[in-house]
Amino acid sequence: MDYFKGLLFSMIGLLLFMTKNLLFIFVLLFSLNSCSVFQPVPEPRREFRGFWMATVVNIDWPKSGHDSIAKQKADYLKILDFYQNLNFNAAIVQVRTAGDAFYDSNYAPWSRYLTGEEGKAPDSTQSNHKTGMLGWMIDEAHNRGMEFHAWLNPYRATFDLKTETLSTNHDYHRHPDWMVKYGKKYYYNPGLPAVQDHMVSIIKELINNYPIDAIHYDDYFYPYTIKGETFKDSTTFNNYRLANQNLEDWRRSNMDSLIKKSYHAIQEVRPSVQFGVSPFGVWKNKSTDPKGSDTRAGQTTFENLYADPLLWMQEGWLDYIVPQIYWSMDLEVASHRKLLDWWADNTQTTNLYIGNGPYKIKNNSDKAWNKNRELPDQLTYARKNKTVNGNVFFSAKSLMQQKKGYIKRLKKKFYKNPALPPLVNVGDFIPFKIPTLIKVEKSSGKVILHFDNLQDVQQIIFYSSGNEAQLYYQNKRILSKIFVEEENMIVFQSDDVINKKNIAYTFIDKYGKESEPKIIHLKQTELYD
Repeated sequence: MDYFKGLLFSMIGLLLFMTKNLLFIFVLLFSLNSCSVFQPVPEPRREFRGFWMATVVNIDWPKSGHDSIAKQKADYLKILDFYQNLNFNAAIVQVRTAGDAFYDSNYAPWSRYLTGEEGKAPDSTQSNHKTGMLGWMIDEAHNRGMEFHAWLNPYRATFDLKTETLSTNHDYHRHPDWMVKYGKKYYYNPGLPAVQDHMVSIIKELINNYPIDAIHYDDYFYPYTIKGETFKDSTTFNNYRLANQNLEDWRRSNMDSLIKKSYHAIQEVRPSVQFGVSPFGVWKNKSTDPKGSDTRAGQTTFENLYADPLLWMQEGWLDYIVPQIYWSMDLEVASHRKLLDWWADNTQTTNLYIGNGPYKIKNNSDKAWNKNRELPDQLTYARKNKTVNGNVFFSAKSLMQQKKGYIKRLKKKFYKNPALPPLVNVGDFIPFKIPTLIKVEKSSGKVILHFDNLQDVQQIIFYSSGNEAQLYYQNKRILSKIFVEEENMIVFQSDDVINKKNIAYTFIDKYGKESEPKIIHLKQTELYD
């Protein structure tokens, strides 16, 4: 009897042990599955990490054109600081929204979204910068190791039909023959060569007056189709079309001309300035063209906006492209997954970044956006594709409105360390002269480095290092990224750098190439005198 009792208790014990372990395994698997959305993903050394800062109708910034300059500056820095903490490296800031400007321009009035009244200049005594508010904005982005991409809306002339609020310097008044009313807005007529040349003049003015890193066009070329409305450009079509050219092809040729002229204007003035475009995410549906994507989009870039970014890339007119793929991973009519694959398959020599829409998180009829894993899944999928070189988020405030825990996990998984910007595809390799360090000064909490010539350098990257320089430093060793503003001098005040005994540094040229690391012994500055 005792034997059977012992056997029974042994079996019960074994059963309890197995149940306990099965429960443990179940809990472990559940935990792994629930946390997998935020498991660390290997970070690439080079990756474009950008965000769109929309200024039209004060979407992201400023919160109001009537705010004081001090408040506008504080709000701007809050956005930059948020993305600096996430280790982002590019701010795409809208400086032309609808025939206006966020800077002193000969071609457009001051924006009402900046000053509260179109044509009214900001108080110059408050901007406290030699090149005004925009110059200050660029400097602050550079101070945080971010590129500044000047975002222009090329052809939207007004945001509504309230023309009485427009400045007398607005093109609606100066060039009424350029305007086409469509829906509840006015647009520049893309078919007029004078309009294309006007945009080229705007680009040259920006590049000549401000140290921007890129010119960026959004997806508003010809306007999105409005059912029952006609874009009235028939007279222009009859005056400028080629023989046997239909309306659709003629419109696309106008967009081709704008892109080509814009690219060559940049190359003429400052070739190191990049040129990028962020088209609508669907080029064509497969139902209308076998080369199109497996989607059922109601409108397409090629057929409705009359834009052909595939041709622009083929001709070498773009440095980067950011298709706006704002849909969820497996949305039936326009899957993010399928569209990313399609753009990767159709992008060769141009840097490809993916436009993501965090503005939809828990704020969209597509229930996929209610899941915490939707955006992380998109970022993971992008990183797995070797053709994709980064991501851009629309819009700046959208991610900032998410819970801190979500942001913290996003940083831990994707953006734990800084990343260098992608190389710009410029064809043949262009070598740059490596500057020589002449002198190191330490004074009043600052370190000043004097070089013989920094003309070809865009940034200097500082790494934590031992006494001897390594051939290669991982991104986690990056201490600071400083944009070059002076011809032969770098000044930094970062405690992360100053308090080190030794630091390594490399140069990044204007096309993204990095030089070999060199060492500075900060405790022995007399070595450089």
